[in-house]
Amino acid sequence: MEFFKRHYEKIILGVVLLGLAAAVAFIPLKVANEKKQLEEKRLSLIPRSVKPLTNLDLSLPEAALKRVTVPVVIDFSTTHRLFNPMPWQKAADGHLIKYDDSRIGPKAVTITKLTPLYLVISLDSVNMSDAGARYVIGVQKEAAALPAQRVKKGNYCKLNDKNDSFTLRKVEGPPEDPTKLTLELNDTGETAVVTKDQPYKRVDGYMADLKYAPENKTWLGKRVGSSPLLFNGEEYNIVAILQNEVVLSAKSNQKKWPIPVNPASANNPNAAL
Repeated sequence: MEFFKRHYEKIILGVVLLGLAAAVAFIPLKVANEKKQLEEKRLSLIPRSVKPLTNLDLSLPEAALKRVTVPVVIDFSTTHRLFNPMPWQKAADGHLIKYDDSRIGPKAVTITKLTPLYLVISLDSVNMSDAGARYVIGVQKEAAALPAQRVKKGNYCKLNDKNDSFTLRKVEGPPEDPTKLTLELNDTGETAVVTKDQPYKRVDGYMADLKYAPENKTWLGKRVGSSPLLFNGEEYNIVAILQNEVVLSAKSNQKKWPIPVNPASANNPNAAL
């Protein structure tokens, strides 16, 4: 007891120190346990469901960038008439027509009919004599420039005879009654076959019927080189008639205007071939 009386302060201090040491050793364990509990609560309260990234849709901004690169064009002449008012012209029947080149002038001309013009070669007859057979072969040039040249012309020829249009190269069958004649055409060098029942035909040009609705004018049977067409205060010459268009030339400045065939208003030339 005497020992405790003399050293009780030291004993109390030692117990306190032991308690402090135990507390210091317990604190890290406690902190680690608390951190673990807090992490478990955090994960339970805030669940993470991360979705994979997808490709970004940039179509809208790319379209906007493309629009920026295209300059804005404001048209005040063709559709809007703010600074260029549209003049009007009175037609032959009194109604008003917008005065633009699609309704007035050469572009307003329409083709109402297109007729093929043929080169026709036919075997008309056979003349027999002491000198042998002579064949009467008719040639009609419907596309000729002069009317007198369009009349059918008979040519008397024998084998290998040559005239202005052809050369007779071959005769098949009896000379007095041949089944087939073979000709060589002078202009193209092509071969033409002619029988009594089947003449040779080739398209050499076209003839057109034209109409100009604003002035109610029509022209029938016009050919290349025909008299000029007078409309809209101007004269126009026909310089070409093709299978799909008629070409007009202004007499004042020689400017050419192709007029296309409209199947709805002109007959199909292929149907006649």
